[in-house]
Amino acid sequence: MDKPIWQLSAAQTAAAIRGGALTSVEATEAHLARMSEVNPTLNAVVHDMTDSALETAHSADRAQAAGLHCGPMHGVPITVKQNVDVAGTPNINGVPAFADLTAPADAPVVANLRRAGAVILGQTNTPEFSMRAFTDNPVHGLTLNPWSREITCGGSSGGAAAAVAAGIGTLAHGNDIGGSLRWPAYCCGLATIRPTQGRIPAFNPSLASERPFVAQLMSTQGPIARDVADTRLGLQVMAAHDPRDPLHVPMPMTGAPQPRRVAMAPIYDDMDADPGIVAIYAQAAGHLRAAGYTVDEIEMPDVAGTWQAWADLLFAEMCTLSEDSMRTAGSEAFNRVLDAFKAFSRDLDLKSYMLAQAERLTRLRAWLALLEEYPVILSPLMVQRTPGPRGDLDGADAMRRLMQDGGRYMGVMNYLGLPSVVVPVDVLDAQPVGVQLTATRFREDTALAAAQAVEDGAGTLMQRLWAQME
Repeated sequence: MDKPIWQLSAAQTAAAIRGGALTSVEATEAHLARMSEVNPTLNAVVHDMTDSALETAHSADRAQAAGLHCGPMHGVPITVKQNVDVAGTPNINGVPAFADLTAPADAPVVANLRRAGAVILGQTNTPEFSMRAFTDNPVHGLTLNPWSREITCGGSSGGAAAAVAAGIGTLAHGNDIGGSLRWPAYCCGLATIRPTQGRIPAFNPSLASERPFVAQLMSTQGPIARDVADTRLGLQVMAAHDPRDPLHVPMPMTGAPQPRRVAMAPIYDDMDADPGIVAIYAQAAGHLRAAGYTVDEIEMPDVAGTWQAWADLLFAEMCTLSEDSMRTAGSEAFNRVLDAFKAFSRDLDLKSYMLAQAERLTRLRAWLALLEEYPVILSPLMVQRTPGPRGDLDGADAMRRLMQDGGRYMGVMNYLGLPSVVVPVDVLDAQPVGVQLTATRFREDTALAAAQAVEDGAGTLMQRLWAQME
């Protein structure tokens, strides 16, 4: 091979194993060696599953030698975020009080990855309760960004993004309720998709009670990968049916071709955008135009109000149901972040909460009408420079600036539950910068096709990262 095994994509690794050019054991050992080399510095993988990974890899090679059916990720090394259940392992979710919580069975997304043949190398770090945009917790500590220790790897799937960017696993599992797939992918120069709500089945057998309503509406599972093709592969594998999630929707992954028209979202004056990031945003539009897309700058439906509606609903539900227990179990740092979250969300009584839930349909209807005319919305994911590794401890004003101003379109797409892809475009002063591409419900294929066009024009960033890590 013309490059190290750990640098192969998930699709390339699967093809090499199917074709006999590589065994699963060889692929797994290469990624484990890479993990031993870089993880002590990064702290991305916090639960090492080397023994079971090698056992799975040997079984995969025996199955292939026997001519048995192999799934689309047969023998491919990956990681799983430590907030979903992996049978027989801890689901700590960054909280010391959960240290003894052992998963009784695999979550659906983990079961789907295993059925596809994936080899789980380990579990990746996440902040306390997976409720920070920065990956640090009292159990495992801080995860660093492989690009630079001066910027955050993002959160809450920061360990997942740092791992796959550094070459630990070809693909990483993560999840997203407020940007937790898209923000870490952006920070680490990777691709991801926040799928339509209901696309990937979700359930943790270890949970004592069901997820509350807003989490049902807005929390999704998904892949983080080094390129768009692997993002598509990860989505297809993770989305397989599982009867334990009654909200799973077994929709086809593709539909009729849609017009190649893109609505380019405005960057508002109060978002305090960095000129360098604005320029890279324009580059993404240029790549789409070069690929044959028509790109028009279009006003979006009440972006600021939609973002505020997301914050109000999410934190009203979280604080009503979980604030007391989270504050008790959480660290001093977590409590400071929770204070900052509450500072930019409005208190809702029961009537206001119910009216806000109803209002969501009105807002969603307006955005879906726009997507009828323009099947893709191009928006920035973040318009400010990536902050430091613990930037959410700088106070309520810093958090408001990051989430309400800089990352406004991130929260909007969570609220709407629309499929949104993040794809890297360029590097600005050693910081990766990407964009967000959104399509209508269950048209992940449309968003991924547009992201592929951007990637075809911009290229991927991993070779640049790996060269600087040497």
